[in-house]
Amino acid sequence: MSHHENPYSTPQFTTSDPAGPPTQYEPPVEFKPFKTIWLSPRRTVRQIVSVDPTLHVVLLACLSGIGETLDRASMRDLGDRLPLPAIIAVAVILGPIGGLIGVWIGAWLIAITGKWMGGKGTSETVRTALTWASIPSIVASILWIPQLLLLREELFTSETPRLESNPGLIVPVLALSLVEIVLAIWSFVLMCNTIAEVQSFGSAWPGFFNLLLAGAVVFVPIMALVFAAVALG
Repeated sequence: MSHHENPYSTPQFTTSDPAGPPTQYEPPVEFKPFKTIWLSPRRTVRQIVSVDPTLHVVLLACLSGIGETLDRASMRDLGDRLPLPAIIAVAVILGPIGGLIGVWIGAWLIAITGKWMGGKGTSETVRTALTWASIPSIVASILWIPQLLLLREELFTSETPRLESNPGLIVPVLALSLVEIVLAIWSFVLMCNTIAEVQSFGSAWPGFFNLLLAGAVVFVPIMALVFAAVALG
């Protein structure tokens, strides 16, 4: 096999091939990645890599970045300092840039640390795994629309007078938040599986530890510097 050949690609047979094509007909496998990624992540990412590992990677990274920016703005009460239109503009303009940078750096780290575990993934295939596993989180971002209609700027402020004066809003807000949490957890489960697939790991657990190891490479030195600065200060 040439080192340029895609290991996931379907074997090609020529007329000079003495073995010839398989005699038994195998129907083509369904290729609807937006549908199959939810319950068959490993098969789906394997198909995507075999067809085109760059398929929708940039688009998915940008959409994921918008949702992550809104999440951070909410957690940091950014509405206490900026008006709602400015927060939305920041998410729409800067979110995609952050999403692309995060995916490219994250894929590079995961590919490197995966090799320490015997993985075979490249930065390109890991980017495929990361972005396609983010589909549930991207779907969860759509839930910002009904939440904005219900709470408006209070989604991003420390004080919530509208919510406090309308107890009936608590149930739908909690329901939407619960759905977001479930989708975020499912996205992480998919990520463990897709990373395991592109790294040629046998199960999702090595994919999980690959993600932890990549995170540790970043955060352990940072924490060590913080503790050293505190100790010296």
